[in-house]
Amino acid sequence: MDHLWAPWRLSYVAAAKTPAEDDPCFICKGLSEHDDRGNLIPLRTPQSVVMLNRFPYNNGHLLIAPRAHKGNLSDLSADELLEVMETLRRMVSVLNRLMHPDGYNIGLNLGRAAGAGLPGHLHWHVVPRWHGDTNFMPLVGDTKVIVQSLDALYELLATNLEGV
Repeated sequence: MDHLWAPWRLSYVAAAKTPAEDDPCFICKGLSEHDDRGNLIPLRTPQSVVMLNRFPYNNGHLLIAPRAHKGNLSDLSADELLEVMETLRRMVSVLNRLMHPDGYNIGLNLGRAAGAGLPGHLHWHVVPRWHGDTNFMPLVGDTKVIVQSLDALYELLATNLEGV
């Protein structure tokens, strides 16, 4: 029998808990520090941020959020919402050019009941998809195969964001 090792998932699985309302926000924590590579932030704009999902559903899984810690759409100013959407559009363009996906799942989990793991800070998930990217592993092994490391994805995005 072959074994597929995914040690980066252990910290997520071992710490699986419902975050309390007063738990630190990983988006705000990353924004407050000056280690964009360590915090998986390939892009900051004046009012938005792009982060690699530390526990991706698929290759290229990004989170796009307003820089301000806001948990409701109605809390965002028109300028904040516009910039987040422009950043989302920009990142889809970059992923199209670099990874050539066949489609995307793009969504916002608004509130804990809708699946938001970080309900206090709005963030959109951008998940590239390819025809046939769902294989037997999730069905029989409860395992998802991610073929690119977060370091490699960060490097790919960080070095290709100029002029987009």
